[in-house]
This record gives sequence, C-alpha cells and structure tokens, in this order.
Amino acid sequence: MPKIKTHSGAKKRFSLTKSGKVKRAKANKRHLLSGNGKTTKRKRGLRMGAYADKTNVAAIKRMILYK
Repeated sequence: MPKIKTHSGAKKRFSLTKSGKVKRAKANKRHLLSGNGKTTKRKRGLRMGAYADKTNVAAIKRMILYK
C-alpha cells in the first residue's frame, strides 16, 4: 500500500497535542484590526489558540496522519 498524502491546507492550520487533541487558531484575525474594526480585548482573545470541535476531530486527524 502506498502512503497517504497529508492534506496541504490542513497541515498548515492544525497541530496535534501530546494528548491527541487537535489545536487550531481562531478565525477573524486577518483584517480590520485597527481603528473601528475590533476592540483590543477581542483581538487579545483571538491570539489564543483553541481546540477543534469533537465533531471535526476524526476528519482532521485523517488529513494530518503523519503530523
């Protein structure tokens, strides 16, 4: 059997923790970061990572098998 290719988009967006959880970055931190866009408190919250929802974990792990 040949090796399964890792999904290029998934390997850039997700990482696995030692315990097997899937870590991800939060959305909405690309633009409108100054002026009348988002508050400082909201931007600070977006800096923190988050874990993928349990309904998506199996699909993500299939995409990043060797990571």
